[in-house]
Amino acid sequence: MDSINSDNSKIDNEPQPFVLYLVGTPIGNLNDISDRAKNILKNVSLIACEDTRRSSVLLKSFKAKTKLISFHKHNTKSRLMYIKERLNEGKSIALISDAGMPSICDPGEELVKFVKDNGYKVISIPGPCAATTALISSGFDSQRFCFEGFLPIKRKKRLEILREISTERKTIIIYESPHKLIELLKDLYDICDANRLIHISRELTKKFEENITTTLEKAIEIYKKEKPRGEFTIVLKGFEEEKDLEIKSDYLLSEANNLTSKGYSLSDAIKKISKETGHPKRLIYSLLHKNL
Repeated sequence: MDSINSDNSKIDNEPQPFVLYLVGTPIGNLNDISDRAKNILKNVSLIACEDTRRSSVLLKSFKAKTKLISFHKHNTKSRLMYIKERLNEGKSIALISDAGMPSICDPGEELVKFVKDNGYKVISIPGPCAATTALISSGFDSQRFCFEGFLPIKRKKRLEILREISTERKTIIIYESPHKLIELLKDLYDICDANRLIHISRELTKKFEENITTTLEKAIEIYKKEKPRGEFTIVLKGFEEEKDLEIKSDYLLSEANNLTSKGYSLSDAIKKISKETGHPKRLIYSLLHKNL
């Protein structure tokens, strides 16, 4: 763990010319912005942001009047050269996203690479991040974790990643929009086991912040009754393989044979056994595949 340095001389010397600053902004509560971030945003030559209207609200809250230019996935190529030209003139530039750290599921990664490839300095000004905020409040293992961000839209690729997630031993963090939340929970339920623990954070740092820790099965029940609203950060507990699964193989095989003889497909039989025993479906399938 890093020690705290009370020397504020660095702030007094910022911003510097020929530098791109990556500035963390609040994910909800405007009071979460740091003094250093405010200083940078007040004094750089210009600020590149996703949405100038949203960012102007932030700047207005601490009386900054710095010029804003839009920087998003639809104008990245044209903006790269513009920003390079300004840096070449000795300007200092800040990059911010609508909320949180730029480049984390937001525009910026390509700009950072471009600026560094052209010999300019990049300095990060730390700030809020929904992923780590939700992680540390989950109570799950925070020493080793995987960040997936927003999953792919295409179904095939999405399910491929979810299958990898199902047996990942590290804690997993996912971002999801409200209209896709139930679909995600159902997919996780189908691919993982019903009793897998999940922590769901909604509207972090805002007035209606909500944090729920429950099982996948119960999470689906909750959001079937309550329409999902706001932006969600999902923290999925890492996979813990049942040590006694092999010992129970005879029982599982017997149950599978019993269900298939009654007309269940193997897939439906595995789902039923998983729900009743709490064992992950993929492991049951793998075990039965060896014995059937």
